[in-house]
Amino acid sequence: MRVFKFGGASVKSAGAIRNLANIVKRFSTENLVIVLSAMAKTTNALEEVLMHWMNADLTAMNTKLKEIKQFHLNEALDLVEGDSNHLLIAELQALFNQLETQFGQTPTKGYDFHYDQVVSFGELFSTRIVSHYLNFIGIANTLVDARRCLRSDTSYREGVIDETTSRLLCQREFDFSSANIFLTQGFIAGTEVGTTTTLGREGSDYTAAILANLLDAQDVTIWKDVAGVLSADPKIFSNAVKLSFVSYQEAIELAYCGAQIIHPKTIKPIQNKKIPLYVKSFMEPDAQGTIIAHSDTPVKLPPVLVLKRNQVLITLSPRDFSFVIEDCLSKIFALLYKHRIKVNMVHNSAINFTVCVDNDKLRLGDALEEMKHEFAVRYNSNLELLTIRHYTPEIIENFIGNRVVYLQQRTRSTARFVMDAS
Repeated sequence: MRVFKFGGASVKSAGAIRNLANIVKRFSTENLVIVLSAMAKTTNALEEVLMHWMNADLTAMNTKLKEIKQFHLNEALDLVEGDSNHLLIAELQALFNQLETQFGQTPTKGYDFHYDQVVSFGELFSTRIVSHYLNFIGIANTLVDARRCLRSDTSYREGVIDETTSRLLCQREFDFSSANIFLTQGFIAGTEVGTTTTLGREGSDYTAAILANLLDAQDVTIWKDVAGVLSADPKIFSNAVKLSFVSYQEAIELAYCGAQIIHPKTIKPIQNKKIPLYVKSFMEPDAQGTIIAHSDTPVKLPPVLVLKRNQVLITLSPRDFSFVIEDCLSKIFALLYKHRIKVNMVHNSAINFTVCVDNDKLRLGDALEEMKHEFAVRYNSNLELLTIRHYTPEIIENFIGNRVVYLQQRTRSTARFVMDAS
């Protein structure tokens, strides 16, 4: 059994979905689990709708929601050759009715809870469209609701999967004695009480990996709009090259540093069972791509650059000028954990603790206010974090130059710089 994951770019339009179908057709005699993201930009659009709803701006909310609905209906009609009576159209309409029913109520719970109940519809839309289209062209498949097979806790926006329960549910839902191709949603899971959770932004990769682990897949393939894992984002750095092989350990380092090609939680489930991961281009399915797998010996790689934008550098100092020692550090990390702030880099001195974090405005504001109760707080925003793996002095000089660096760290293989935005 194999797991395929198709991201938003590979389902961004009717044309892209036809291309996806051509890839699936090549493997249509094999046992497949296909994990889908929302259609490109849909997650962002639903986040915008959610904010309008939370802010009681119903006019803006309805305008944006109408755009999303029309887009999905148009692409669906294209795929079923304009047949407005096709079951797909009725099912899409029913999904939008469910979503609109939510918006007819007043939001009474926290942002994270409502985020998961709303934004998860992007994957529900895309899987319904692709499943019907594959059946329409003769590729029989079964659609599985991920919320029925992946059980998570109630950590909304960052659901934690209960692997023991999920394994039993997956073995029930993905019954290869009755079908050989299954589709399901990436990014989403379900709780014991029937609510929806999401697994973190770009979490569809993680869905593919956890399903591969639970179902003992032979491999996972992530189909993307790039040739494989690159040494840098080609939209930012002009000298990016494809990496043919990346070890699990290196992939974890790159994901932790913020490499967009792989979700940070993706590697552990496949590493635990030594399941190889292929990253390939959906535009060039015959090209080699990148293999992420076990390696007993170090693999020599060129310098690899990862740039994270929209960073905030926070410095905390105890108000009584006491040393930043274990007790103080424990309080700081507990506070960061409480507000679910992603820590990208830390540094401490005798009386200062400095941390670089993502600028999650909804969470960071509350965290900063609580920090001020016990610490003097300084921070700089609109920064970038550049990580260079396998660096050389020349590479650092080329990419840092005269930019203002607020914090830097170097180890044997990694150099990291928090600096002003370019």
